[in-house]
Amino acid sequence: MSRVSASRILVVDDEPTVREVVVRYLELDGFVVRESADGDDLLAIVEAFAPDLIVLDVMLPHRSGLDVLRELGQRTPVILLTARTDEADRVLGLELGADDYVVKPFSPRELVARVRSVLRRSAPPAAAAVLTFDTLVVDTTSREVTVDGLAVALTAKEFDLLAYLAAHPRQVFSRAQLLVSVWDSSPDYQDPATVTVHVRRLRNKIEHDPEQPRWISTVWGVGYRFET
Repeated sequence: MSRVSASRILVVDDEPTVREVVVRYLELDGFVVRESADGDDLLAIVEAFAPDLIVLDVMLPHRSGLDVLRELGQRTPVILLTARTDEADRVLGLELGADDYVVKPFSPRELVARVRSVLRRSAPPAAAAVLTFDTLVVDTTSREVTVDGLAVALTAKEFDLLAYLAAHPRQVFSRAQLLVSVWDSSPDYQDPATVTVHVRRLRNKIEHDPEQPRWISTVWGVGYRFET
């Protein structure tokens, strides 16, 4: 697995022990790391540090990590740390724009692998291509998407998913297959609902009628397919 070195990572967690372990493992892997104990000054840190990715704890002392995520918007990839096992909390984080989540207690090595995966997927692809389907244009060089000539704002993972499906038109992929190909993960480590949430978000952004999708169709009992 290739290393994404010199990338800047911001770790936000109120537990000193967790921060110490996460920071140590990230720095050993070649990342430049800054840490914070709460989300109060997070926007100022983001502006000054310009992280390539944020590791964000959901349970912060003064405000919820989900509230911080809302305030951040979708400008920086985010991996959520959560001790909660309720699927609704994980889904909400993904709905708000998180790219991945890790449930406590977790393996530091797994977290570093998730960080590398999200950064790798967020980076511009080596091979340039513009995929055009009628009014939908996916530019994998600039990582830009337009529908009817209008720019569509996608998160890094939403773009990765759309680009992957569009590069394999009419091919049906199960959620497990998409976890492997797009998330560099598997159902053993990540809830397949992650894929469902991202497909729904994509449809809301690129489809004229998300209830009757033109581009990303559901093959019931199997998975998803990009329509040409």
